Amino acid sequence: MAEDLFGHTAPAREEPRVYSVTEITRSVRTAIEEKIGLVWVEGEISNLRKQASGHQYFTLKDANSQLPCVLFARPGMWRKQVPLADGMQVQVRGTMTVYEARGQYQLNVQLVQAAGAGLLQAKFEALKRKLEAEGLFDVARKRPLPRFPAAIAIITSPTGAALRDMLNILGRRAGWIRVIICPVRVQGEGAAEEIAAAIEEVNRFVPCGLPPVDVVVVARGGGSVEDLWEFNEEIVARAIAASALPVVSAVGHEIDFTIADFAADLRAPTPSAAAELLVPDRAELLRRCGEVTAQLRRHAARAVEQQRARLAWLVRSELFRQPVARLREAAQRLDLANEDLERARRERLGDARQRLTEAVSRLRQHRPDHLLALWREQLRNSKLRLAERFAQQFAERKQRLRKATDGLRMLGPRETLARGYSLTLTADGKLIRSIGAVRTGMKVVTRLSDGEFTSKAE
Repeated sequence: MAEDLFGHTAPAREEPRVYSVTEITRSVRTAIEEKIGLVWVEGEISNLRKQASGHQYFTLKDANSQLPCVLFARPGMWRKQVPLADGMQVQVRGTMTVYEARGQYQLNVQLVQAAGAGLLQAKFEALKRKLEAEGLFDVARKRPLPRFPAAIAIITSPTGAALRDMLNILGRRAGWIRVIICPVRVQGEGAAEEIAAAIEEVNRFVPCGLPPVDVVVVARGGGSVEDLWEFNEEIVARAIAASALPVVSAVGHEIDFTIADFAADLRAPTPSAAAELLVPDRAELLRRCGEVTAQLRRHAARAVEQQRARLAWLVRSELFRQPVARLREAAQRLDLANEDLERARRERLGDARQRLTEAVSRLRQHRPDHLLALWREQLRNSKLRLAERFAQQFAERKQRLRKATDGLRMLGPRETLARGYSLTLTADGKLIRSIGAVRTGMKVVTRLSDGEFTSKAE
């Protein structure tokens, strides 16, 4: 057996099969669509042609090859696609196929985006969805920052402008702050691992006997998406989420967002803004201290003045001038109050005794033992009447049940047969109710009161 171009087997001695152009083209199309399918391709746009229908035809090329492409118009597509132009470097997503009318392979484009940032953005969104589903970005797990931190650890490049800006602001606003610099690379291969390792190392300061740190800042100056990509790595996000210390992400400019921003306890627009958010302003603290000091002085002066006025009133009072006379008057009022209290006690006690005597008299008139004997007699009479009524109704219902049983027995099939009647059944035991159910030669069974016999219908 031999195989042809498309894998078909045929006897070796038969004539070779001749294919039409359509068959060959369709087979090539099927092979390309099944083997390649949906792909991403990057290149430069050339020969762009826009049709009145909205479809766009262009060639995607690089230094060595070119690929025909077609972007079919769809409702709302203009809101999502990048405007195309010759010479534009793009990344496109689509399916490889063959345009059979010309026998030309082409890419049916579904999505166009600027080259470079597209794949990174897709990777960014995928990692963001994954970590968000795990709960790493939940607001409930974010910790508040200390209002007056004593020590700050800054994880950044030791030669970057971001570190200089932060140190200048920290020195100006809060010169007493202790700053620990953890030098790492913030760009290039291996930088993400260094950043994650530095976060873990800062969390081990106390177990290693080093002075504690109140907050950690992960910082880097601005740059392109590729420059900031190390802060979009999963290892950095997980290190931030696992940190026992609050973490501030200060990466790039205000418009830049990284995975580290979502995982951190606070996202600062810039490194400089992080320094301003973390520590209070020295001038503002001094001003506030002055306000509080003046307020305390006013309260203290008011309290002293009030106590002076009270002391002057006491000095002028009769108690201060004649304390013995005031004490005697108080003792006399106490004696009178004691006499009133004793008199009220005797009156209350007499009233209570009178009420108790009346209650005892009423209780004797209604002795509970007499009432209990009367209630027992009534209960015994009720029990006897209830037993007699029950026996009478039981006998009546038993008699009705006996009569109903006898009536049912008289109407039952056994009694009916005993009175001379019979039942005619088919051979399989079905009751014959009409002569129309009987056929000539049919076997029937006749059931009597004392047995049954079989006969044949004629």
